[in-house]
Amino acid sequence: MKVFQGRRLGAIEDFAIEERASVPPGPGQIRVHVEATALGFVDALVMRGLYQVQPSLPFIPGGEIVGRIEAVGDDVEGFTEGQRIASWQFGGGLAEQAIVSAASSVAVPDAIDAAGASALILDFLTAYYGLFDRGHYEAGQSLLVTGASGGVGSAAVQLAYASGGRVAALASGDAKIRHVAGLGAELVLDYRNPDWRADLKTRYPGGIDRVFDPVGGALFEPCFRSLAKHGRHLVVGFASGDAIPRLPANLPLLKSGELAGVDARYLGESDPARVRTILAIIFRLAERGRIRPVIDQRFALSEAPAALRALASGTRIGKIIVTP
Repeated sequence: MKVFQGRRLGAIEDFAIEERASVPPGPGQIRVHVEATALGFVDALVMRGLYQVQPSLPFIPGGEIVGRIEAVGDDVEGFTEGQRIASWQFGGGLAEQAIVSAASSVAVPDAIDAAGASALILDFLTAYYGLFDRGHYEAGQSLLVTGASGGVGSAAVQLAYASGGRVAALASGDAKIRHVAGLGAELVLDYRNPDWRADLKTRYPGGIDRVFDPVGGALFEPCFRSLAKHGRHLVVGFASGDAIPRLPANLPLLKSGELAGVDARYLGESDPARVRTILAIIFRLAERGRIRPVIDQRFALSEAPAALRALASGTRIGKIIVTP
């Protein structure tokens, strides 16, 4: 089978298409014929060796995998050959075949195609876990989403809107603002406007119940200051690339507010059953048209370097998908 792999971490040029022998699945494992792999910000960090966890080498990027089952290992129940499944793991997807863990896999409804299913995996898992497990978000509550045109931000907008929430969002540029408004946000502000926080307060004079923040950076403190009493700020990531922000300790006291970390990787390690439950919910919502995958570009496996370069595009809206 063909794989896109690197024998050291670093630049995209350190990775190449190579031939590798197909292997049978071990106990608790499934071998799939890969139909689609979604790429995101984490994949770029892992490849460059900048992620907090270092993969073993040689490394095949791409952990959001959808494919048809070719073979199942011992002790695997509930899955059959030919079935389409989705799985999230630490790489392996940029290949014609992948070995995935049955414990991290879930069936994909026939109504959802492979590319769409792959685009729903990590971003929507993170957003759902953050909003409902960590944020205890409820219908009718107000939510502010930073980086709302990005993958996890746009997922949070859709999930909050689908649950009956009131969504405000921060984005930049007319195209991204229109896109986020189309996902269900009732207010979309350009964070480059120095008056964005005053405009937010005009719409929500009592403050925001929840902040969903995958950006961090300079937006972190003003977003926390925009919380209502008993509000909760969900720390999802630091996509701004700026220094990790600091918060004066008196602000949580004045707001009676909370900071809550959202680490989907920890959830996957500690509670894979919950991951499967959340993914099943996400696929049901997509099947019913309540949420939808957002795809920016699609590439063949032979175009993997171009797909990974596309992750850095400042105009990208949605996921990058590789379809071997």
